[in-house]
Amino acid sequence: MALVVQKFGGTSVADPDRIREVADHVARTQRHGSDVVLVVSAMGNETDELLRLAMAVSTTRPGREMDMLITAGERKATALVCMALADLGVPAQSFTGSQAGFITDNTHTNAKILELRPDRLRDALAAGKVPVVGGSQGVSLERDITFLGRGGSDTTAVALAAALDADSCELYTDVPGVFNADPRLVPDARRMDKISFDELLEMTATGCPKPAMRSVEFARNHGVTLHVRSAFTWEPGTWVVEEDPHMEHAIISAVTHDASEAKITVTGLPDTPGVAARIFRTMADEDVNVDMIVQNVGAEGVTDISFTLPFADVDRSMAVLRPLCDEMGGTHEITADQSIGRVSVVGAGMKTNPGVAAKMFETLSANGINIEMISTSAIRISCVVRQERLEDAVVVLHEAFELGRPVS
Repeated sequence: MALVVQKFGGTSVADPDRIREVADHVARTQRHGSDVVLVVSAMGNETDELLRLAMAVSTTRPGREMDMLITAGERKATALVCMALADLGVPAQSFTGSQAGFITDNTHTNAKILELRPDRLRDALAAGKVPVVGGSQGVSLERDITFLGRGGSDTTAVALAAALDADSCELYTDVPGVFNADPRLVPDARRMDKISFDELLEMTATGCPKPAMRSVEFARNHGVTLHVRSAFTWEPGTWVVEEDPHMEHAIISAVTHDASEAKITVTGLPDTPGVAARIFRTMADEDVNVDMIVQNVGAEGVTDISFTLPFADVDRSMAVLRPLCDEMGGTHEITADQSIGRVSVVGAGMKTNPGVAAKMFETLSANGINIEMISTSAIRISCVVRQERLEDAVVVLHEAFELGRPVS
C-alpha cells in the first residue's frame, strides 16, 4: 500500500469547518488505497496571537519559554483533527514533535533537526491508525521543547516522508500551487505543473513564500517528491521533482521578489586583508543571515562593502558593526537603507542560454528602474532596486520573458 505524508497549513485548519474538510480528505485518501501520515500547523493566526500575548506580558521572552508557548498551537490542532477523523470512523492518534521522534539542536525559536526516530508513527500505521503530528516542533538534546521556526511544518512533513520512505509528500496550503510570479501583482501569472528542486530553491530563497525553503532543501537532499496544492479546491498543484538532464528547460521559469530585506553599507574601510572576514564573521556570530554582498575595488587605501540582510536584524547588526569598524580604523561610515527590494529571474535553462542578464538589465533600464546591486547563481539573477519600483520590475520582467504565455 502506498504511503503519503500530507501537511496542512494554518489556513487549512483555521476553524471547525476546515478541520472537518481536512478529515474528509484524509478519509478519501485512505479509501483510494493509501496510508496517510498527517502533519498540521496551528489553526489560522493562532501562532501570531501567541506571539502577541508573549509581547504583552514580557520584554525578555526567554527562548525556551517561547518555544513552549508557540508549539501549544500545533498540539491543539492535532487533537482536534484526530477528533474529526474519529467521527468519520478513521482511527487516528495525535503526536507532538517529540513523541514523533524529532531530535533537534538546542537553538530555541529556530531549531534544526539532528535526528528523527519515528518508531511510534510506524507502530500507529501498523495498527491501522493515521498518525497526526504537530508541525514545526521537536525536543532538544537537553530535553526541552523546541520550535523549528516559521514554515517548520513543511520541514516536519518532508523529514517524515524521508524517514518513513513515503511515496510522496503533499503540502496543502491556501494557493493552488507554485506560480511563476506573484499573482497579486501579475494578473497573467501561471501556476507551474512541474518545477525542479533547484529552481524552487532559488525561488524560495528570493521571495517565493511557499513552501518553506528548508523543506525544499531537505526534499532535494533526501529525494522526496513534493506536491504543492490547495486545501480549498483539492485540484492537482505543482510537482517538485529532480531535474531531467535529457530535457531542454525553459530559459526563465519565474520572476520572484522580496521586500523584506535592508541594505547596510560600510564606507571608508581600510583596504587590507581580513576586513571582510571580520565583518562577516561578526554577522555570523550574531546569527544574521547575510544575503547579497558587494565590495568595491579599493582606492587610496580604503574600500566600501554593502550587504543585504533581514529587516529584523538591522539594529542588532548596526550595534555590533560600529565598535568593530572603530577598531579596524579608516574613515568609515555605516548606513542602513530599508527602502530597497530585490527582484530575481530564475530558470534552469539559463545555464545554456546566454543573454539573460543583458535582457534583464535592458528591460529594467528601459523602464527607468535603477539597479543598485547584482548577484547571480547558475540559474538565478537578482537585482536590488528601490522598493517603490519593485512591483513595476516584477511586471515588466514577467512580460519581457513572456512568462504569461501557456506552455506548449
